[in-house]
Amino acid sequence: MTIAYDAKRLFQNFTGLGNYSRTLVKNLAFFHPENEYQLFAPKIISHPSTRYFIDNQQFSLHKSPHSLHSFWRTFQLKNEVAQRNAQIFHGLSHEIPIGISAHKNIKTIVTMHDLVFKIYPEYTPALQRKLYDIKFKYACQNSDAIIAISEQTKRDIIEFYKIDPSKIQVIYQTCGDTFQDWSLPIPSLSLKNLPSEYMLYVGSVIERKNLLRIIEAMAMLPPDIQIPLVVVGNGTHYLQQVKAAVKAKKLEGKVFWIEKMVYEELPALYRGASVFLYPSEYEGFGIPVIEALFSKIPVVTSEVSCLPEAAGADSILVNPKSSEAIADGICKILLNSDLRRKIISKGFDYAQMNFAAKKVTDEVNQLYKEL
Repeated sequence: MTIAYDAKRLFQNFTGLGNYSRTLVKNLAFFHPENEYQLFAPKIISHPSTRYFIDNQQFSLHKSPHSLHSFWRTFQLKNEVAQRNAQIFHGLSHEIPIGISAHKNIKTIVTMHDLVFKIYPEYTPALQRKLYDIKFKYACQNSDAIIAISEQTKRDIIEFYKIDPSKIQVIYQTCGDTFQDWSLPIPSLSLKNLPSEYMLYVGSVIERKNLLRIIEAMAMLPPDIQIPLVVVGNGTHYLQQVKAAVKAKKLEGKVFWIEKMVYEELPALYRGASVFLYPSEYEGFGIPVIEALFSKIPVVTSEVSCLPEAAGADSILVNPKSSEAIADGICKILLNSDLRRKIISKGFDYAQMNFAAKKVTDEVNQLYKEL
């Protein structure tokens, strides 16, 4: 098969959507080298995360010849894909080119990650919400198949865009192979002055992800288990609220901030943690949760949205709006070594069963074949 991808995020985004794109396409090329993989992008940025695709002859790369990159991606990309005889076009992040369905020989798939702008409209500017709504709805209505990265996202697509459920297939994400395969060497941490024992949070510092309540929960812990918290992520006004709470709770010496981190060092940071905290109120999937499960770290996360799907029933699932519930979840893990070992073992098994790279990659390739 010949598969073409909208690879904008793959080459230009170095967090969530970019990681999804790179991980999926890399795994497809590894597990299914019989296919031809075409990558179309407005710009091709050379970066440690993208060199694999630039240097590998398994991929044919095509960048926009026009200065108006957004116009090319939305309106002209379909013609370039057709000229190169692609059988499948896969929009990896919510979009497909307008009019591509007119090319009858090309089947189209779009991956939908979340509709967070519909759930929390107050955090997205009105014009941006309108643009997202037009593009996302068009992609869902006009693609031949939709990949939803969780049952939660599938429910949201059906609710907001009235899409036939039979058109939507839930295929979970996986994460980088250095999280999953403990036989692979991982870079040691270059970060200095981190505590020897710590709790870990990884993610954007925004309101729905609840870092403020984590700080409140931390202040409630008994002194003998009030171990430091390492925060990997950045934010704006909400970050200032969190830092003010840290000061008010007299926790300045117990919260360590890492605004930017080399992705390749993350596995070592996860493996050194005592507990992973992710009590978000809404996610499309929650990739940091499975990174923690594969890293054999016990997880405290939310009982709502897709997070029970990501974490599994044996993780500690709490009410994300309750600081007391978050504190209680932390206590259960830090005070009960038998429970901790059980959560780690069951969580690792759950991740291998549901999110292993070959499993999810084969599901995507099978969908290609069916189309």
